[in-house]
Amino acid sequence: MNLKPETLAQIEAVIPKYPVARSAVLPLLHFVQADQGYVSGEAMEWIAEKLQIEPINVYELVTFYPFFKEKPGARRLVRVCRTLPCALAGSYKICDTLQKELGCTLGNTSEDGEVQIEFAECLAGCGTGPVIMVDDDFYENVDETKAIAIAAEIKGETVE
Repeated sequence: MNLKPETLAQIEAVIPKYPVARSAVLPLLHFVQADQGYVSGEAMEWIAEKLQIEPINVYELVTFYPFFKEKPGARRLVRVCRTLPCALAGSYKICDTLQKELGCTLGNTSEDGEVQIEFAECLAGCGTGPVIMVDDDFYENVDETKAIAIAAEIKGETVE
């Protein structure tokens, strides 16, 4: 496993914080994904060995949580909340606008590999929906105009 020294240091620092090493699996998955951009099969096996658990115990977490990626993805990830409060506030229309503006279909990566759009189950902004996340940036009360501006920002354009 070829991880950056700072990632390895984070991993070594976090494991002792848990009374049982296997409890550190989620932080390790986050560290590896932040370092590599995704969690490969090799990484899952490495984590399993590091924590002395079976690889299936790591794999089941990677496949359960939608924020873990098993293969390299787009440079930018756009997540649109689709749970009921956001859906009622217009998140499906916002998703349509983002797809049109970014030239990318839901669940896929744009042809240039820059952007991926996906639905998310609850981004914890129920009172200020619709909400979206672009990478780690959280946007609330997104309407069509704001969605167009966010898309322009992602593409490196300016909107007047």
